[in-house]
Amino acid sequence: MTDVLPDTLATVPTERRVVTAIPGPKSVALQARRTAAVSAGVSSALPVFISRAHGAIVVDVDDNAFLDLGAGIGVTTIGHTDDHVVAAAQQQLGEFVHTLFTITPYEEYVRVAELLAEHTPGDFAKKTVLVNSGAEAVENGVKIARKYTGRGGVAVLEHAYHGRTNLTMAMNFKAMPYSLGYGPFAGDVHRAPNSYPLHDGLSGPDAAARTISYLEKTVGASDLACLVVEPIQGEGGFIVPADGYLPALQDWCTANGIVFIADEIQSGMARTGAYFASEHFGLVPDLVLSAKGIAGGLPLAGVTGRAEIMDASQPGGLGGTFGGNPVACAAAIAVFDRIEQDGLLSEASRIESVLKPALLALQKKYPIIAEVRGVGAMLAVELNDPATGAPLAHVPGKVAAFAAQQGVLVLTAGTYSNVLRFLPSLAITDAQLADAAEVLDAAFAAL
Repeated sequence: MTDVLPDTLATVPTERRVVTAIPGPKSVALQARRTAAVSAGVSSALPVFISRAHGAIVVDVDDNAFLDLGAGIGVTTIGHTDDHVVAAAQQQLGEFVHTLFTITPYEEYVRVAELLAEHTPGDFAKKTVLVNSGAEAVENGVKIARKYTGRGGVAVLEHAYHGRTNLTMAMNFKAMPYSLGYGPFAGDVHRAPNSYPLHDGLSGPDAAARTISYLEKTVGASDLACLVVEPIQGEGGFIVPADGYLPALQDWCTANGIVFIADEIQSGMARTGAYFASEHFGLVPDLVLSAKGIAGGLPLAGVTGRAEIMDASQPGGLGGTFGGNPVACAAAIAVFDRIEQDGLLSEASRIESVLKPALLALQKKYPIIAEVRGVGAMLAVELNDPATGAPLAHVPGKVAAFAAQQGVLVLTAGTYSNVLRFLPSLAITDAQLADAAEVLDAAFAAL
């Protein structure tokens, strides 16, 4: 069975298919060209070159079909080449591609801002600035908070990841490979302990008290412009905080005039069964950062928040040449429409109901799986030595490599490189999830 892509003759199967060695000969040839032309600093987890994709399947130049459990690190959340997104982008391409919103504006930018105001938590007046990438959204969120508060300090949490720009590198917890050798970095960034239930054993309120105490002692609340948190940490290993942790931090921020910023770049846009993961914790952030899944694969990101905070910047202080590109905005509008009209929030919950039990079954068979965690279509397993609890940094890569040879793409993560993370698109079927689970079982057995 195949799905025909819009306006092309290319077809994409609905099942994984391996017809050559991985990587195949055409990918090997392209890899040689890549090595000669592309910076070594731009690495790839698997040197296979993709030629087409649809739904939860990507096909390489050698005609191998992979079941994709990564979705471009959570970008193609509603599926590769979603028909509605493709049609919206094609139509916009035929109308106009660029004018620069800060010169001559257009409705598509305004509509995305309206949709973000509608779907981010909180019923207060909100405004948005659109930019190009997640890291750019973080940068703008911080500078908006600094402008609004008149303060300079930025608080972040252990195991956080926020990007590869100068400021966001300073905000990251893990140096290698993201920031090693790239300094000096932006200053006035302060890192506090987070909630990591598997390792700290603390309740949410106790973990929050530790975080708050650290920041009050080492910085002082009156010097902090903002606290930036990932409601579910991404690159750090899909760490889900203990109940009550995030609300306590938000209450502290509100009491001390600190802007509470939710970095929802990886966890937002229906990924967890809610539009934004903050909703699972009862959070109403002052600012919400969105990117990745917002435009179905096109580059778009945004900062959305309280109108009085967003309006603190002077005219011309926010924006950029490509920020809020009309084609990307058209795609984003289509993504919102698909989520709403086709009930895709429930698809994330469906994925959790199928994949999480399969991962828990693997945990019973393989003691190195210390924890299965996550929400919706944002799940992970942490791999530790069952005797010592030490992280097994070498194992996730082996599992991912085995799975790739069988036509399943999985991603690794974690501060200590000991986490396998699963970010399938909402288009993935129960049968595809069951098939992937069988491959994962074989991969662990092969260890």
